[in-house]
Amino acid sequence: MRRRGTGPNQACRQAWFEPGLRFETADLMAHIRVIESGTAAAILPDLVRASRAPSVETVELDRAPRRTVFTSARAASASRRAIRAVRRVLSRSVEFAAHNEESARTN
Repeated sequence: MRRRGTGPNQACRQAWFEPGLRFETADLMAHIRVIESGTAAAILPDLVRASRAPSVETVELDRAPRRTVFTSARAASASRRAIRAVRRVLSRSVEFAAHNEESARTN
């Protein structure tokens, strides 16, 4: 859940325009498909680019928003293989995105 006054809508308002919301989904790949079709623009997290090279034009935001991703599990479930696997993939994705960001800055 996003806190009021944060996120992409707030970033747009700080840039002095009101975003027009036409599509809403939690599926980031669906966002990319709509953008690729030429019918939308979006503000998406860098992790979307971690799995493949962007197929659309990307623009860095001046004051790039940051977010904290965390997981939680009951103590009795925290050691389950599936939970450990999800946490490991999230951690590797963040490391990969950070490496790509650093590489882009130095190239």
